[in-house]
Amino acid sequence: MVFTEKRIEQALHKHGYKVTPQRRVIIDVIIDSHEHLTPAAIHKRVLRENSSIGLVTIYRTIEILAELGLICEMHTGGGCRSYLVRRPSEHHHHLICSDCGKVVDFTDCDLKGLERRLVKETSFKINGHLLEFSGQCRQCNRAAANKNKDKLRERVEV
Repeated sequence: MVFTEKRIEQALHKHGYKVTPQRRVIIDVIIDSHEHLTPAAIHKRVLRENSSIGLVTIYRTIEILAELGLICEMHTGGGCRSYLVRRPSEHHHHLICSDCGKVVDFTDCDLKGLERRLVKETSFKINGHLLEFSGQCRQCNRAAANKNKDKLRERVEV
């Protein structure tokens, strides 16, 4: 099951929220994207459809959608967040490039043993988890390696 525009609108109505034309455009932008979008990126795409939608409206809409579990919120470096329509049947996590911000989703996480140990040690009732790894994607890793090679060559030539 994927959250479609219709299902998201039904969820908003069910929880007492109006589906305004502005919210509909924001929802469409998020649904149409297959990548995690920052609020600024959402705003940039929304402006193509409706130039009167402000960043505050985007933040408020994102907050509601995240609160209802309709979009996936990801925390990236520097306090920045990005969003993607949640795929309810697909529990997933993220690899985040700390250089370019690229996000790669992955679904395999074998954390049952860790969860059991944490519950036993802390008596904490775990309802779910988020897992994010940060590092360098292949392209940024190669670029950094090439940059280091160039610096090394410069030192050797001097």
